[in-house]
Amino acid sequence: MALPPTSPVFDEKHIEESPKPSTIHATNPVVSSAEFVLEKTNIVKINNDAVKKATQYILQKVVSESYTPRTWRTHPLHICPPEPYDPEDILTGACLNWLFLISSLNFSFWSEKEGQLDRYGVEWWTSWGSETMTVHTGYWSLVAALNRALEEGIPIIDPKFYSSETLCPDSLIAHVFRAAPQSTESMPLFNERLAIMREVGAILCSDDFGGSYLGFLEAFQRRHENQGTALDLVQFVTDSFPSFRDERMFNGRRGKLMDPMLTVCFWKRPQILVAETWAAFYPENPYTPHPIFPGLNGAHISALTMFADYRVPQILHHMRILAYPPSLVHKLRAGTRFKAGSREEMSLRAASIVAVERVRSEMMRCGSDWEASCVLIDFYLWDLAKKVQKGEECTEGIETNDILPAHRTRSIWY
Repeated sequence: MALPPTSPVFDEKHIEESPKPSTIHATNPVVSSAEFVLEKTNIVKINNDAVKKATQYILQKVVSESYTPRTWRTHPLHICPPEPYDPEDILTGACLNWLFLISSLNFSFWSEKEGQLDRYGVEWWTSWGSETMTVHTGYWSLVAALNRALEEGIPIIDPKFYSSETLCPDSLIAHVFRAAPQSTESMPLFNERLAIMREVGAILCSDDFGGSYLGFLEAFQRRHENQGTALDLVQFVTDSFPSFRDERMFNGRRGKLMDPMLTVCFWKRPQILVAETWAAFYPENPYTPHPIFPGLNGAHISALTMFADYRVPQILHHMRILAYPPSLVHKLRAGTRFKAGSREEMSLRAASIVAVERVRSEMMRCGSDWEASCVLIDFYLWDLAKKVQKGEECTEGIETNDILPAHRTRSIWY
């Protein structure tokens, strides 16, 4: 498969060329990577007593709120696929292309004007079918911008369209992501998002994948003889798209330049793409085979980790699951920027992954009937973080820390 020229946003030498398809991992390398980075950085700590207390709180909430994979379909801006699953239905392909483009661009929405009315936002309906407009910020600004473009008749989710500078010039993409009238900021990392759209669109339009995410999924299952799992699909995504390859070279010991550099994986966007695909098409009857993962093992979604970003660490610290040294707390309150790949930034991401793994393990130890997976725990914690940040919900019944600002890293990885 011929790849397009490497975009200048991908400056790490180890990801400039797409590797040959590798042997599929039996276990998720993100877990071992996170455990290694957490130990070697020795900055962020995990409070195991708080893990146990917070697990009981989370369990009570997800059970009382009937939080399941189908909860994904209740978000007001989501495009839900038709049921039952029909790959020939044009809406099925549209939903898949929409999911893919969102995950391709799902990074770095924090604002220098957090909490201010003039931060970057997108004006659109409060939901599909609504007659009320609002300004969507953060991640939802991306979703709203794509939905608005579709409503305006711009086929922005079609890889054949957005990969073409002739059909879809830069100026049109800028129009798609135009800010609300009161915003004085533009979309963060716009040029990087533009380059990624061109790259992933061109790859999907290769002969291998036929110009769609559906074609990509069909190629994946052909490769795995319809037995591919969620983790297999994550690996296929990282093998196929350089801009999804959320990996870092890491020196385990500070100052020891002769130590070997190890590749550590975080894979936030590849895993969230697969998780959103799993949730969007999760059948109403959980005993029905999943249409995207029809094999004997199904999706085996429990093999995926949480999605290491800047929002979930914020709520994990609030719930006292993560403990920060005073120097890190000071930097967060001061709005210090953390370089992608710095020891503090990697420690925050690694600790979040390990912490949610421990929450899941504690849920399983409790013998809960709730289908515990790090994916669903992440979905719940992310939603909770947004509600706590807006003052719409508070975590009662457990000890908490004051909400700190999310860590600030400008990166295409999250």
